[in-house]
Amino acid sequence: MTEIIDRNYAGEGIYRENIIDHYTHPRNFGKLEKFDVQHREFNPLCGDETTIEIKVENNIIKDIKFHGKGCAISMAAASMLLSELKGKPIENIKNISKEHVFDLLSISISPVRVKCALLCLETVRTAVKIYEGGIVEKVDKKVYM
Repeated sequence: MTEIIDRNYAGEGIYRENIIDHYTHPRNFGKLEKFDVQHREFNPLCGDETTIEIKVENNIIKDIKFHGKGCAISMAAASMLLSELKGKPIENIKNISKEHVFDLLSISISPVRVKCALLCLETVRTAVKIYEGGIVEKVDKKVYM
């Protein structure tokens, strides 16, 4: 699903300026050359997909990237959340609430968009469980669920 967004629009609707900025210029977008864990999630309702790669050193998120495709809400949420996590203890991921993600987006999230907004959080939480050994399913040195 690809959305066409008027980059000049900065109104009070669903596509506020901060979401448009993170959607058109996502932070931490791409792939890591070396990572400790990778995980992919897919939202079958709208087609959004996100893969997270994390490099950890001394329990600190040294680097974190995402790639995939999706609507402005899911891509902006990933950009905002990963920017906040980089350089922080990996333990912090367990304490992030869905309300925190909604606060980062600074808009009201309709029931239809909740899964879009939380796709990255779900992906990164599962990646941490995998990293800590709670889930072990590896294929070709990449982790899939």
